[in-house]
Amino acid sequence: VVLQIAVLGTPAEEQGGGKIDLINAGAFDGLDVVFMAHPSQENAAYLPDVAEHDVTVKYYGKASHAAAYPWEGVNALDAAVLAYNNLSVLRQQMKPTWRVHGVIKNGGVKPNIIPSYTELEFYLRAPSMKDLSVLTEKVENCFKSAALATGCKVEIKGGENDYYNVLPNKSLQKVYKENGKELGMEFISEDCILNGLSGSTDFGNVTFVVPGLHPYFYIGSDALNHTEQYTEAAGSQNAQFYALRTAKALAMTALDVIFKPGLLEEVREDFRQVKLKEEGQINPV
Repeated sequence: VVLQIAVLGTPAEEQGGGKIDLINAGAFDGLDVVFMAHPSQENAAYLPDVAEHDVTVKYYGKASHAAAYPWEGVNALDAAVLAYNNLSVLRQQMKPTWRVHGVIKNGGVKPNIIPSYTELEFYLRAPSMKDLSVLTEKVENCFKSAALATGCKVEIKGGENDYYNVLPNKSLQKVYKENGKELGMEFISEDCILNGLSGSTDFGNVTFVVPGLHPYFYIGSDALNHTEQYTEAAGSQNAQFYALRTAKALAMTALDVIFKPGLLEEVREDFRQVKLKEEGQINPV
């Protein structure tokens, strides 16, 4: 029996979804399981990383002098502000697990010129692809109605790749936790996992094509991800111990998959069942 272990560098998670490009290029074809780990404030064999959709919205109006003859203009900034406020009102009817957040990237040029062009960028998140499609429709209606109210033209463009939610694999998670505990890891409770929310990752797309494990690991700091404090903590010598410990737990889990009788088939069955349930929600019969 020939065993193959592949180490894949997968850049561009934060912009564009590099792993999705790798899926399309066949990089994960023929693999039995895929592992990666993400630094955090705690150890968890699984966190509910959610599905995510990027959207860029452009409003086109008509420039005019804002003091002399504003009635000749079509204010694209008004459209952007209305869209932002529409989303704020929508939050009352959003599920607690939905997230919508964004920025106005271009709000005009000069205060004395009616803005003829504005641009917004938003991220939409939901626990499943089914929920994400519902949320996307509601959000796009907010953008369109702002254009209608102001007389602007609107262009709505989704990101090149949607990020899927990470599918759990209980068999892999169980073995990883056992190995982690042997190395001294303390894991958060199941209640914390079920009631918590995480970010989004293109590894979610990977878990739809091959069984995957995406644990989070403590790095010796309580700083929050995507802050200057966390950047400093991640680069410290102290964090290296925790990163290496996590790598060992992943390696031990890989050895279990290879050598423990029946484990790989359990992992595959978990994958089949979870994926079947997820796809049933997206495309009900």
